[in-house]
Amino acid sequence: MTQTAKPVTVEEYLDGLPADRKAALEAVRRVVLENLPEGYEETMQYGMIGYVVPHSLYPPGYHCDPKQPLTLASLGSQKNHMALYLMTVYGDGPTAGWFQSAYAASGKKLDMGKACVRFKKLDDLPLDVIGQAIALVPVEKYVERYEAMRRAPARKRG
Repeated sequence: MTQTAKPVTVEEYLDGLPADRKAALEAVRRVVLENLPEGYEETMQYGMIGYVVPHSLYPPGYHCDPKQPLTLASLGSQKNHMALYLMTVYGDGPTAGWFQSAYAASGKKLDMGKACVRFKKLDDLPLDVIGQAIALVPVEKYVERYEAMRRAPARKRG
């Protein structure tokens, strides 16, 4: 049995998907790219399509793995669903509140973890809300927010 290599490009990743998932992820990708603030880059990261702050703009990268650039969002096909990971929403209470309210106002049902918006078909997503969430945070503001979060004292569990 031959092992298939991991996709290196976004196009390879999309071409490896079933037709229905490819079409859905291409549509979400278009919305992300149309709304992505200047400075972010699209790449393959963690086996998914990633939208990142490149090392040229933020050399420290992601604190858990500094070789990786700082992730804004990721888009991928999982076993039982497709997912859009919105780090712009994760860890920022006001942004999370806005996102949940805007999603509810769209009439669509939100299936979300901390950052992961799960969907089975494209129609499950309010693409206008997704576009607004992507456009919400310019690179400089995202890096500032990330660094402030990193400096904040850890919460005590109790």
